[in-house]
Amino acid sequence: MKLNIYEANSIKEKRQVIKSIIGKLQSRFNISIAEVDLNDSWKSSIIGFACVTNDTQHANQIVSKVIKFIDADSRVEIVDYTIEIL
Repeated sequence: MKLNIYEANSIKEKRQVIKSIIGKLQSRFNISIAEVDLNDSWKSSIIGFACVTNDTQHANQIVSKVIKFIDADSRVEIVDYTIEIL
């Protein structure tokens, strides 16, 4: 998922926003999540997350809830995302 970070004026501020979002998502949805690209850009970030389940419907629900949660955060904007269910 590619994000634009509005409140960041430095890499340090960007990391604070991303770390906050990642921490909330991990505790709320029990997913694995990390920033996977654009680490040196202070206005953009690419994060990846995964959930493990034996039910495709449950996986879709978790992914949808994560996307809605991030979309509701006014500090960031979702630019693009890709969903892959294996």
